[in-house]
Amino acid sequence: MTADPIEHPRPAPDVMLQLRTATATEHQQLEDTLDLLDPGLTPARLIAVLGRMHAFWTTAEAGLDAWAAARPDDAADVDWSARRRSDLFAADLDALDAPPGPGPGPHLPAPASTAEALGTMYVLEGSTLGGVFIDRHLGTLPALAGVGRLSAFSPYGDQTGARWASFRRSVRDHVARGGDPDALVAAARRTFATMALWCTDVEQPASRAAGRPTDPGDASA
Repeated sequence: MTADPIEHPRPAPDVMLQLRTATATEHQQLEDTLDLLDPGLTPARLIAVLGRMHAFWTTAEAGLDAWAAARPDDAADVDWSARRRSDLFAADLDALDAPPGPGPGPHLPAPASTAEALGTMYVLEGSTLGGVFIDRHLGTLPALAGVGRLSAFSPYGDQTGARWASFRRSVRDHVARGGDPDALVAAARRTFATMALWCTDVEQPASRAAGRPTDPGDASA
C-alpha cells in the first residue's frame, strides 16, 4: 500500500513582489505625469513639480507622524524620523527662488495601521531609487547649471541602496509577524494614484528616456 504523498504548505508570496506587481499601473501613470527625465525639462516646470511634491509630502508626512505617535515602536523599526523629506523639497524650492508648494495638499487619509503606513512609505521611499536618475539628469541641464545640486529627489546619496534594503527588511519583517499584506498593497496603490492626480496639471507627454527606472521594485528583491 502506497502512502499518500506529504503535502507541504506553499510559501507565502513575497510582499515586495506583490507591491511591485500590484502598483505597476499606478506607478507608470505617475512617471508619465511627471516625466522628470525629459531632455527639455524647464526650470519653470521643475518648480511646478517641486511645489506639488512639497505639498504632497507635507500631507503624507503629517499622516505618518500621526501613525508614528500612535505606534512609536513600529515607527522606530522603520527609522521613520530619518526618512522625512518635505523640508528638502522646501529647500530645493528656495534654491530655485520659488515659494513653497500650494496648500493645503491633497486628501490622503492618515494610515490606520502599520501595514497602511508601510504601504504609503513604499511609494515615498521607492521614489529615492528613481530620484538617483533624476538627480543625474538635472545635473546635465544647462538651464539649471547655476542652481547646484538639489536634495529632495536623491536624499540618501551613496546610501540609497542601503536605505532601500533596510526598508524592504522592515516591510517583510512586519508581514512575517502577521501584518496585513493586502492593506499594505492597497495603501501603496492609493498613494500612487493620489500623487498622480495631484500632479495632473504639470503633466506633459512622457519622454520614455532610455535607461529610466520603471518601478521601485527594480531593486526590491
